[in-house]
Amino acid sequence: MKQLENRDDIVFLVNAFYKKVEQSSIGFFFNDVAKIDWGHHLPKMYDFWTTLLFGEVAYKGNPMAAHFPINSMVAMEKSHFETWIKIWTETVMEHFDGEVAELAVYKANNIALLMGHRMEIARRLS
Repeated sequence: MKQLENRDDIVFLVNAFYKKVEQSSIGFFFNDVAKIDWGHHLPKMYDFWTTLLFGEVAYKGNPMAAHFPINSMVAMEKSHFETWIKIWTETVMEHFDGEVAELAVYKANNIALLMGHRMEIARRLS
């Protein structure tokens, strides 16, 4: 197994992850609800994970704010985030090991929990 070491590894991981997501039960959020422009979205995700895992300031944005409009169209439930984290964890563990891979799973779990919670609160308040 390879260590997760650099941006090239992030690009590989993110691409592999989103290929699985598109085929999964949450793929409709990306393709049908948000109508993601993958050519625009994927580089943002490379920057996001590069910033989170390697401390390089590459990502500029507010991921929480980007999800609220989607959540107002179709509820983003905790179960959706559980699917997201399951796919992310499987993808990381299929291709990488070591400290940074573990950090990628840890951070993604925190993101999934926070996003699920925030989306639920937003729905209650609307």
